[in-house]
Amino acid sequence: MSAVGRRTYGVLSPFVGGDYYGTIIAGANQAAVSAGDRLLALQTLDPGSYNADRSGVPDYRRPVAWEHLAGVIVLAGAVHEAYAESAQAVGIPVVTVGHEMDGCSAVFADNSGGVRAAVDHLLEHGHRRIAFVGHLAHFDIRERREGYESALLEFGLIPPPDLLLDAGDNHESGGELVAERLAGARPPVTAVVCGTDRNAMGVIRRLTELGHRVPEEIAVVGFDDLAGAMYMKPSLSTVRQPSDLIGAAAVALLAELTGQPDPQRTVRRVPTSFVRRDSCGCPPSGLPVTEDLTRYLFGQVVSLQETLNVQHELGIDLLGAHDNDPREMAWLKRTTAFAGCLGLWRDGTVPVLDAELRVEGEYPAGHELTGSTMPASRFPPPELFDLADGAAGDAVFVVPVRSATRDWGLLAAVGHIQEATPPGSEMMNQSGALLAAALDRNAMVAALREQEEQLRDAALHDALTGLPNRVLLADRMRQAGLRAARRAGHRFAVLLLDLNGFKAVNDSLGHAAGDVLLIEVAGRLTGLLRESDTVARLGGDEFVVLLDGLPADGAEELVRDTIATRLTEPYAIDGGRVTVGVSIGVALSRDGSDPDSLLREADAAMYRAKLASKAGSSSGSSRPSTR
Repeated sequence: MSAVGRRTYGVLSPFVGGDYYGTIIAGANQAAVSAGDRLLALQTLDPGSYNADRSGVPDYRRPVAWEHLAGVIVLAGAVHEAYAESAQAVGIPVVTVGHEMDGCSAVFADNSGGVRAAVDHLLEHGHRRIAFVGHLAHFDIRERREGYESALLEFGLIPPPDLLLDAGDNHESGGELVAERLAGARPPVTAVVCGTDRNAMGVIRRLTELGHRVPEEIAVVGFDDLAGAMYMKPSLSTVRQPSDLIGAAAVALLAELTGQPDPQRTVRRVPTSFVRRDSCGCPPSGLPVTEDLTRYLFGQVVSLQETLNVQHELGIDLLGAHDNDPREMAWLKRTTAFAGCLGLWRDGTVPVLDAELRVEGEYPAGHELTGSTMPASRFPPPELFDLADGAAGDAVFVVPVRSATRDWGLLAAVGHIQEATPPGSEMMNQSGALLAAALDRNAMVAALREQEEQLRDAALHDALTGLPNRVLLADRMRQAGLRAARRAGHRFAVLLLDLNGFKAVNDSLGHAAGDVLLIEVAGRLTGLLRESDTVARLGGDEFVVLLDGLPADGAEELVRDTIATRLTEPYAIDGGRVTVGVSIGVALSRDGSDPDSLLREADAAMYRAKLASKAGSSSGSSRPSTR
């Protein structure tokens, strides 16, 4: 099928890899590719999350990639029902996996039937005090509990309420949490059915630590048939749910719903089967050892080692001490992905659901994506889909780039679906977390540099006029003195200015008007001088002009007269006209002149000019007036 005719199905998942979510995504991808379509996997949890149960259902609302999608598969815990309702409202069919949402078709494993078979098997072993352990907040775990209860009732046993234990999560930690209650139950518990294999692994580990023998004292059965279940000691009896077939069934159901004007809600069940091993009390069967299995296991070990190396190198590349900009995406070559791009929200963190993204970087370069903008509903760019070899297990992934303090945007990458890692340890989750941390760090460094520059500027400039202050003036005068010492004939001059009548302006119009007058004076002075000259404010109405490199004898006198003429012109302040006079003292550099002596000399000259002004002299002053 041509790219134009392909349908794109999205999978919304807490994580986009791992031995549960990754297997479902891989099965969905294979089914989509077999039908000539393609898959997009979207992570909904914040990057860096490590436990979907403890993280809760994320507040994922943006219509990411909606313009690409012909349908959406929603895995348990990925989004709230409002998201599915919004998608369906715009004509995107939704199929849930492992849970229910109003109005959505669904695909389930045969949870109840698989657990009934497990309980029947335990009953055949003679067990009567059988407990159930699971995270009952999940719909599929509640279905497994129903299978447990119905099997006991069919046998004539009433399910004991005290043996129905909520694990709090679907992981080893949940199993460990309830193991002590199982060990201390009276009458003793002789068998336990767990809602997940990881719960069962936690139960076995903790029971063993407490000195209980499995299965001799307590038989344990799990649900999922994870890859490591058969290699435990004892090997874990479990209910096998074919996650890849569940993903494939979800894609097939979406294909049926696509294009229907008013699709009816449909529920599909994928068969499960009980797998006998050591932990239920069956005679040990030993490990199946074949050349193919050994090669497969070795490949898994190599894959996990590569994942660890990727995460290590990625951390160094993104968080190491260097000046590389993470937005340029060169770090992506460290990962298992071979292409990708980064889209950042154009206006920072914005509340608009379909906010625009700007592509800030791409890898590899050459697709001319960088600099383009698009709404979230059009992200990722379609060029990425053409790079994914779906038949080889490749897919396009999108994860949020979000930290505790800022929502940066979205990261899209093309790579192989990771099915062997624990959920949350896959490359995309780690990449999004480290990238957000790197962007946070760069923003913090930039803010600190800006703050440092502002502090430095404040230390060297006058807060009112923005002119250099006494500290910066002293440095400029020192530099001028060094130039004069090195270059024969290099001379400079210092002009000290004092406004005549400034106090009258303050007294009659107020300090705010006085501040405006000082700012205007600073502007006029700056406009009169060369870039090599310096205008500084010493405080109050005193200004200093440093003329560095006099072009000719008497140039300082010409500048003095020009300044006097310009500063005594009227000023428009508060709707009126204000005029002030100015007294100017001039000091010319000589061999061995130091800044302080020149300022004292200019100050003395300015004082003489002010006395002359008061006596009616015409040395460049005028009487102050306001009207």
